[in-house]
This record gives sequence, C-alpha cells and structure tokens, in this order.
Amino acid sequence: MNKRTYNILFHTHTVSGIVISVALYVIFFAGSFAFFRDEINSWQHNHKVTTIDELPADLDVHLKQLSKEYNLFGRDIELRHNYNERNIGVSLGASKDSLATEKDKETAFLHLDTENGQTSTYTESYALGEFLYRLHFFAQIPYPVGYYLSGFVALFFLFAIITGIIVHWNKIVSNFYVFRPWAKIKTLWTDAHTALGVIGLPFQFVYAVTGAFFMIKGLLVIPLLLGIYDGDQTKLYEDLEYTHPEFEFHQSELKSDLSIDQFVEDTKTQWPDFKITEAHIFNYGDDNMHVALSGNMAYDSKFNGIGYRIYKIIDGSIYEEKNPTLSTSYLDGVKNMMFRLHFGDYAGYGLRVISFVLGLISCLVILSGIMIWLTARNKNHIPEKQRRFNQKVANIYMAICLSMFPVTAIEFIIVKFFPLANMTFIYRTYFVLWLLASIFFILKKNIQFTNKWTLISGGMLALSIPFVNGAVSGKWFWLIHENGYRQMFVIDMLWLVLGLISLWVVFFKLGKGKIQPISG
Repeated sequence: MNKRTYNILFHTHTVSGIVISVALYVIFFAGSFAFFRDEINSWQHNHKVTTIDELPADLDVHLKQLSKEYNLFGRDIELRHNYNERNIGVSLGASKDSLATEKDKETAFLHLDTENGQTSTYTESYALGEFLYRLHFFAQIPYPVGYYLSGFVALFFLFAIITGIIVHWNKIVSNFYVFRPWAKIKTLWTDAHTALGVIGLPFQFVYAVTGAFFMIKGLLVIPLLLGIYDGDQTKLYEDLEYTHPEFEFHQSELKSDLSIDQFVEDTKTQWPDFKITEAHIFNYGDDNMHVALSGNMAYDSKFNGIGYRIYKIIDGSIYEEKNPTLSTSYLDGVKNMMFRLHFGDYAGYGLRVISFVLGLISCLVILSGIMIWLTARNKNHIPEKQRRFNQKVANIYMAICLSMFPVTAIEFIIVKFFPLANMTFIYRTYFVLWLLASIFFILKKNIQFTNKWTLISGGMLALSIPFVNGAVSGKWFWLIHENGYRQMFVIDMLWLVLGLISLWVVFFKLGKGKIQPISG
C-alpha cells in the first residue's frame, strides 16, 4: 500500500471513529446490559420466572382472565412471549362484530402477568431492563430519528472496523502480543487499542452488521419496494412472511368449547422440542375461529427450526403448517440468524456473559481510541489554542462516557426501592443523574480524575447492589439461586464482579501508575 492511500485510510479511520465515539460507547455500554434485559426486569420486580423461551401453559386461563376486562368476541388476539418474564404481550384487534360497542372496536396492547392475571400498559410495566435495552438503539429519541441515528452509527462503525483492519493489517498479529505499560502514554493507549480491538473484532463486526441491518433496513428496502413491488408494501411484507392470513368473520358464535390448550398439546406432541412463542387467534368466539401457533425448535435441537401450525377450531383440522423439523428456507434462515447473532440468546448464560464482557471490552477500545486521538494531537508543534480545544473535546467525551457506569449502578439501587417505577420515573432519574454527573466531571477538566472517581464510585455502588437487593426484598444472593430466583442471582453476581474488578483496577493499577490518563 502506498503512503498516500495509507494516510487516507488512517485519517478516515480516525475521523469516523472520533465522530461516533460517544454514541458508539452508549450503544455498547447499554447494549452489554441489554443481554440481561429480562433478568434486570425480574430483579427489579422480585419475580421468579419458571417458563423460559416459550409461552407459559394454560393459555385458556389467560384468555379467561382477559375476558373479565374486555369483550373478546370477534377480535383477533395475539398472545406473544416477547421476553423471559412473567408478563406476556397481548394485542387485541378491533371486534368485527357488527353489534360491537365503540369500546369493543378499539384496539389495545397490554401486558398480562401470568401469575396474578393483572394487566398493565406498556408504560406501566416499563422497567430498567427495557430502558437499557432501548437506550442501546436510542429509542428514547423520537422515532425514527433515534433508530436511524443508531443504525448509521453502526454503519460508520463498520467502516471504522474495515479501515482499521486495512491500516493495521501488516502488524495486526505482532502488535496483538505487544503491551508496553511503562512506555509513553500514546504507546500505551495504542497497544491497548490494538490488542483489545483484535480480541473483540469478530464480536464488533457482527454487531456492526446486524445493528445497521435492524435499524436502517427500512431505508435499505426502499429500492426493492419501489423497483420490484411498485410501492406495494403489503405484498413485500407478505413475501417476507411478516403478515398473517385473513379469515372471514361469520357473525355466528362457536357452539363448542373454546380451548386453545389442546391444540398446543397436540402441536408439542407431534413436534418434540418445539417452543411455542406466539398464539394468534382469528375471529375469537366465531364459528370460523382459527388459531396459529408459531415458534421454533429448541436451539440445542435445531438452530434454525422455524415453524407454525394453523388450526380450524370448529373441527380441529389443520388449515396450514410449516414443519420446523424439516429443512429451513433461506428466508427463515437469514431472518433468524440475524436475530440470534445480535441477541446472543441461543447458547444460554455462557454466551451472554461472554458477549457482556466483549461489549465492555469494546467500550475500552472506544475510550482508548479517544485517548490516542488526544495524545497524538498534544504535541508542541500544534498551536496551543488547538491543543486546548482537543483537550476540551476529549474531556467532554470521557465525562459523558465514563459517568454512565456509576449512574447505571445508582439507578439499579433507586429502582430497587421503587420496583413499580414506570417509564417517566426512570427517564427522569437516569437522564438527570447522567447529565449532572457529566457536567460535574466536565467542569473538573481532568480526565485522570474522571477516570479514577467514576471507577471508585461505580465500583462501590456496584458492590452495594446485591446487599441493597437483599435488604429491600429479603432475597440474599447466597440463598436465592437455591430458591429458584436464578435471574435475580445472575444480576447480583454481575454487579458484584463488576464492583470488585473496578476497585481492583483503581487500587492496584491506577495507583501504581500503570494506566495514567492525561489531564484535560
């Protein structure tokens, strides 16, 4: 590679990286916790979850519970296992009954607690796990701005990865084994950036590709929509299998017993290891009522085993099915693969813990990139005014990024005292605390101070979280795993380990001068 090409790629790598650094840090930091979204929600609400990766049993009971609040006749109803929580998602379509009241013609989306039968709106059931999950793709910014912003950040991150590989290709292996903690500061940060970047490279590449795909796929399909489908969005969704069939409403009540559970049992009997994640009921209570049971094979049985079966309720016949035990179509394979790679939920807690660690390593790569950018521009030949500007930029970046750790930790403590905290409460506490912490560290104008005290405060708060949980809920981490509160145990252990590592770094690494951020 000639020098001119190298310089172009090097500078584009640097510029693209520094421009997206703060947004990318937020994505990876919040995204790391998003791997444990369900566990965080259950930890906040003191819930024990017994049914994993599929709808709970007794769908008939849940429908009976819904019928106490809503007239279900003539509606299309969807019961969906979105996450491993006690709540399931419920979508109620407008009643097709010609005699339906105006209230019955209203649609509704709600959450149903499968333990006590209580229903709640999305905002009422909103919890910290959902907040961190949605923060990692900026969903708090009004749609579609936040989605597209995170998508383009992922796209530029992919560009930064590719240019970084090209720039460092000749020395990427040799530099991986080099770490010089006693060398000058730029060398130290460069070694850390290279070594950690190589460790997390496959992980970062996967998440750059899948993140960009999920967030900006709406823009990517526009040429396809206009070129092949002539703007017919419905036809496009049908071909992508994102729609359900439609069944005529007969305006005649079903005389036989309404039972969904028997069809669930029949499906699971014929397809062992099949996890039913969605039950879509068409024309509830009508003699042309159908039910579609959709899901996938257990991942240890078949990774891409997507299937469904549609029953006609009046006679129990099978209207249509896709057998998950047979070969998977290319479309299903691609769709499922993208989701599974991004969520990392196909190999249990082991994969999610590894993904969590790699996500935090990616955060360190971003921080080291900021420090490399700053130290490379903190030389005597650069005008003093420009150096001060660069230091201010780096100081702001580091304050915003590093303060996320203690703020997230203290938010866990807050919601433990307010387990029913809703969306508004979490927004106000988290973002206000983050703003105040960022302003405080920005005004200190010292990156070393920011680094040290975010680790100390975050580490101490992290260590206190399991004990706060025990004191408030009575579920101490050395007891709850044996009592079936596995999700709560995971979160307690996660924070306990994070706290110990943070304080170890402060007192045994920073204190000995092995990692010394420069002042800003």
